[in-house]
Amino acid sequence: MTTTPALRLEEVTPRNFEAATGIQVRPEQEFAVSPVMKSLAEAYVHPAGVAWPRLIVDGDRPVGFLMAFFDIDWRTDGGSLVRSGLWRLNIAAGEQGRGYGRFAVRSVADEIRRRGGTELYVTWHPGPNGPENFYLRLGFRPNGETVEGETVGVLELS
Repeated sequence: MTTTPALRLEEVTPRNFEAATGIQVRPEQEFAVSPVMKSLAEAYVHPAGVAWPRLIVDGDRPVGFLMAFFDIDWRTDGGSLVRSGLWRLNIAAGEQGRGYGRFAVRSVADEIRRRGGTELYVTWHPGPNGPENFYLRLGFRPNGETVEGETVGVLELS
């Protein structure tokens, strides 16, 4: 992974839209994460401030995409449980294994902390070619919940 200031997150704009929507994971991973285009559509239909889509850029190369969520009504019952976390993480097929995923998770954790949060949530598809081992290595722990067949993990930020 590049450790220079060239590694950054960029807001998705008309200028980098094509680069963002061109990010594709390896074919065997497609079952585990939605395409960037779907993520951007979901960001558009949620209230402002809930979805946080960002292009991951190293120098002038787009290497991935992330979308975080902030303060969502997890149970959709009027707010008995509010959470923030990582909604999507797509690292380009040829860019995996270079630390960009770790950078993305760290960036979301920093943003959650900045907003006063103390936990980062994520869900993942269990099984081969899924991201479970990646998230476990970063310190996420399953909390016993599942959502639509996905494991819910939490990373304590305190």
